[in-house]
Amino acid sequence: MKLLHGKLGPQFDALLFDNDGTLISSMESVHRCWTRWAREYGITEEAFAAVELHGRPAAEIIADLLPEAVRAAALARIEVLETEDVAGGVVLLPGTKELLSALPAGRWAVVTSATRPLAEARLREVGIAVWEEGGPEMVAADDITRGKPDPEPFLLAAARLGVDPARCAVFEDAPAGLAAGRAAGMTTVALTTTHPAAELDADVVVRDLSAVSVLVGADGVTIETDDRP
Repeated sequence: MKLLHGKLGPQFDALLFDNDGTLISSMESVHRCWTRWAREYGITEEAFAAVELHGRPAAEIIADLLPEAVRAAALARIEVLETEDVAGGVVLLPGTKELLSALPAGRWAVVTSATRPLAEARLREVGIAVWEEGGPEMVAADDITRGKPDPEPFLLAAARLGVDPARCAVFEDAPAGLAAGRAAGMTTVALTTTHPAAELDADVVVRDLSAVSVLVGADGVTIETDDRP
């Protein structure tokens, strides 16, 4: 099903959001930092271009490109580059502020392939306070052993929120993240912010979060989508 206009719910107890490409965009920063990193480590343009960057933990990307002996240092280096590049390199995507402001803290989580320090730095830059007491839950690369498309990140988020995975909705822009949500038994909502709709296998496909609104009630969260031309 690819519902572009209508309602889902009220079967949801929690909404789980990917970060980059869903809540925020740091694509310019990512490109700058990883291009510089690749040059520093002598990775050819051809080898670098063959590796998928978006929606994957840095450790997995590095494992595709470098021998094990240098991976720890390489991971530390890209973490420094990306964290230092957040100022002016991260922006909120349309609809993020409005949608998150309608959700109580216990009803949503950020599930990101970035490390916690990097994810928090990016969210802090755009004013989303996930680090404050009483703020939303976060699952980051530091918290898991298997990244997307494995369901572990989303299942961990559901467990931390104390909800049934079947009563969660996943918001994602990348095929790997959507595959993880499906494998976790969750409803999937795809955003066409980084990939065309034809590449996104989801229950619902919308342009971005500006096409999504929610109604929070005693029985759960109802999701409304409106992405008509």
